[in-house]
Amino acid sequence: MLNRIDLRGSRRDPRGLLPRAQLDVSQAVERIRPVVAAVREHGFAAIREATERFDGVRLERLRVPAEAIAAAAGSLDPDVRAALLVAIERARKVHSDQRRTDTTTQVVPGGSVTERWVPVSRVGLYVPGGLAVYPSTVVMNVVPAQEAGVASLVVASPPQQENNGLPDARVLAACALLGVDEVYAVGGAQAIAMLGHGADGADEADRCEPVDVITGPGNIWVTAAKRLLQGTVGIDAEAGPTEIAILADDTASPVHVAADLISQAEHDPLAASVLVTDSPELAAAVDAQLAVQVPATKHEARVREALGGTQSGVVLVDDLEQGLAVVDAYAAEHLEIQTRDAREWAMRVRNAGAIFVGAYSPVSLGDYAAGSNHVLPTAGCARHSSGLSVQSFLRGIHVVEYDEAALRDVAPHVVALANAEDLPAHGQAVTARFGS
Repeated sequence: MLNRIDLRGSRRDPRGLLPRAQLDVSQAVERIRPVVAAVREHGFAAIREATERFDGVRLERLRVPAEAIAAAAGSLDPDVRAALLVAIERARKVHSDQRRTDTTTQVVPGGSVTERWVPVSRVGLYVPGGLAVYPSTVVMNVVPAQEAGVASLVVASPPQQENNGLPDARVLAACALLGVDEVYAVGGAQAIAMLGHGADGADEADRCEPVDVITGPGNIWVTAAKRLLQGTVGIDAEAGPTEIAILADDTASPVHVAADLISQAEHDPLAASVLVTDSPELAAAVDAQLAVQVPATKHEARVREALGGTQSGVVLVDDLEQGLAVVDAYAAEHLEIQTRDAREWAMRVRNAGAIFVGAYSPVSLGDYAAGSNHVLPTAGCARHSSGLSVQSFLRGIHVVEYDEAALRDVAPHVVALANAEDLPAHGQAVTARFGS
């Protein structure tokens, strides 16, 4: 079922050889540009037209009524409620430790620089609702923003025909459990445009004010809209199809490995499931397990398409050293280490969105209840980007405070550098304070 890539004996850079989903976001940007422009110019009317066209729902209002959010929480399955509360508790425990504190550096006597960490004022949190619905994503977006101290949080999620044009009831219930009461039944590119530009609604109470930062995963149209709006607002990342890489040796259980590859493949036909191993025997055993487990899974067709796609496969390597180089080159959104001395290998990894160590730390634990965040960089972006965290909602502001003596002492150096750059007025702005 899985394609094979044999890198044994090769020492070339593997990046161009590894499986990866191919998406043309630039082309998608051009297709959704008119939607974003229409929302900017026409607000509610454009959002309603796009929602009817793409989601088959005609909106009467943008904002979800408070009573609908409360009703969703009241009717939530008790087991799901308990699970969400555990997820919230664990996420708070991890993310509360991420909050940075202000730091003052005394550069010289009378001269200091303080770095203040200040939360953005308003954040738009996108929660997808396509092939699956994601109340867990509400937790992963809202908790770090709250722990950062963001004062105004708004959630946007697509309307569901089966929920009377409102977002999924479990998404609404998660909002209620987290105390978020500003929720909009808008999805896709039109939701990102609404968050970025703001939009009037059916009346003044239905209006959505623009945000400063937009976070949350979505499909290619959401990603394209985020790219188009970057600069107008901050974004967390351009999320592509989800992916898992597993670095495994002959100690790994083929049952576990197959189950984990399947769990990622059920997200989307474009999802990537990659096994990197120095054990041909494990690769064969995993293929045998996939033949058993895939027919038994609920979303068999979707899983088969994902596992059989060019974005998925088995990469054979000479040894774990080469395997480490391969997973660093791949820079997976989710990386599992199922080897001897798994933690030692995990601590040597440089590029991954999140790392899951050993036989009892599957990716699905991180999706829901590990306490970590599941909004992570995809498509190799883990080489330069981090997953969502409290820092995603904070800005560092330098506060410079020098007294007269401290400025006088450094003035010649400021003047020298200003003149070297042919910006003499910069130096004069210093010397003017000393009457010369």
